[in-house]
Amino acid sequence: MNLKDIRKEFSFFKNNPNVHYLDSAATALKYDKAIEKMTDYYLKSGVNIHRGSYKLAYLATKEYEEAREVVARFINAEPSEIIFTKGATQALNLVANSANLLVGTNEEVITTEQEHNSSILPWLDKSQELGFKVVYIPLNEEYKITVENFKKILNDKTKVVVINHVSNVLGYLNPIKEITKLAHKQGAVVILDAAQSITNVKIDVKDLDVDFLAFSGHKIYGPNGIGVLYGKKDLLRKLHVYEVGGEMVSKASKDAIIYQDVPHKFEAGTPPIAEAIGLAEAIKFMESLDYQKTTDHIKKLKAKAVAGLSKIKGVTIYNPTSDFGIVSFNIDGVHPHDASSVFDEFNVCIRSGHHCASILTEVLGTPGGTVRASISIYNDDKDIEALIEAAKKAASFFGGF
Repeated sequence: MNLKDIRKEFSFFKNNPNVHYLDSAATALKYDKAIEKMTDYYLKSGVNIHRGSYKLAYLATKEYEEAREVVARFINAEPSEIIFTKGATQALNLVANSANLLVGTNEEVITTEQEHNSSILPWLDKSQELGFKVVYIPLNEEYKITVENFKKILNDKTKVVVINHVSNVLGYLNPIKEITKLAHKQGAVVILDAAQSITNVKIDVKDLDVDFLAFSGHKIYGPNGIGVLYGKKDLLRKLHVYEVGGEMVSKASKDAIIYQDVPHKFEAGTPPIAEAIGLAEAIKFMESLDYQKTTDHIKKLKAKAVAGLSKIKGVTIYNPTSDFGIVSFNIDGVHPHDASSVFDEFNVCIRSGHHCASILTEVLGTPGGTVRASISIYNDDKDIEALIEAAKKAASFFGGF
């Protein structure tokens, strides 16, 4: 698909012709055909899956399980290794729920100061219960994760590595393949948060060799309310069930429960059927794009944003060398929330605050957080020009620059 035609695939721009949407790291806009596929399911059947023996139930089940196959193909996994959840948060919590099987008292979990709260908080919570230690990879002077710094803290006590693929605040691509190889030599399990990388990097779980991986549908132009947990089948089978209810049991009696095999073991109750169908359509859209062209497009716009913002007196950019379309900055003496109000006056949608990465804002020395502009495939030069102009007005209004 030609990049110039991409905006036509998102009705958002028809309904909001004067809006410059630069908040895709929080949630991406929804691909029209993904919405249409969900609506089609609701209007033409809307029936439940796996339970009914009638034709409509069979067809709905078929479409749902085909969505699982689409996701599996997209990241080079097996369908049985794909679990549908309500989002990346639930997917990451599902794994942490079995922390006692992965790490013991006086052992260690390695993570980073870059992490999203949904990635690190479940392990901090479990550390209080189980007594293991959470250790952080030291960031370098650019706040990047390096293999060298990972080696400094990797040891015989390391049992789990919890890490992001791309930081949602800094936009850096982390060296996951190398880190995973080193972690596995120590016998540690690697859990990858791919929420930010899923739209920017062609992910191959077999090549990365991570043990678990999570992402959300709404980050990849699909619906809210659905996420994906990938896990190696032997490890998935060992995990505790996260919820217990209908469909995920093979047999239940008064004194015994036999669970289904993965992935259905972790999909209790009525699953997000329409959302899975919509996610599959969004992924097909992603597969129709040229990753190199979309990446180059985003990087070009990011470079323009960094160049323009850098010229504004009083603006500090925290990640000028980011790998993708995330630019985090502040205006000296101006709270990010105050600055964002000016951006809104210019119809520029950006995010302000901690971005659910509380630990990183402490490291950056920005207690109020940052202003974050996040660029996607449907953005253009006009969006970046509006961002720069709004930043100039905010700096002038609040900072007197």
